Amino acid sequence: MPQVTLTVNGKSASVEVEGRTLLVELLRDKLGLTGTHVGCDTSQCGACVVHVDGNSVKSCTMLAVQADGAAITTIEGLAKADGTLHPMQEMFREHHALQCGFCTPGMVMSAIDLVAKNPQGLTEEEIRHGLEGNLCRCTGYHNIVKAIAAAQPLMHAKAAE
Repeated sequence: MPQVTLTVNGKSASVEVEGRTLLVELLRDKLGLTGTHVGCDTSQCGACVVHVDGNSVKSCTMLAVQADGAAITTIEGLAKADGTLHPMQEMFREHHALQCGFCTPGMVMSAIDLVAKNPQGLTEEEIRHGLEGNLCRCTGYHNIVKAIAAAQPLMHAKAAE
């Protein structure tokens, strides 16, 4: 079986996997990082989004062996060691941008990447368009969009530090 070595949330991990193992399976089943969800098995819902070398990726569409040598960030890797939430997580909390919470990890990871790649800021329409790969069956998206809009200046200020 192939050996996959990667850095997950700042920690090195080396795991034997079958060649057909998906990244989401490696994260959940081999590393116990269950914040990354499997929602649809068709790569349409976005519940499995993680960052691979700084880019958001639906981890149900990537083989674990393709991530060999990569730096992976999951929802568990966002908060600081003291429990301080990432600005996007904090804005999701503050703006009540979740209900059941199933889509939230993938939504937060996608939103962070969206904001990071658009330092000029995003309009409501651009945020909605940027979330098209993420489905939420509970919220109606209004508060999610508000949370992302509110997180933009916080993330850009943090990046400028």
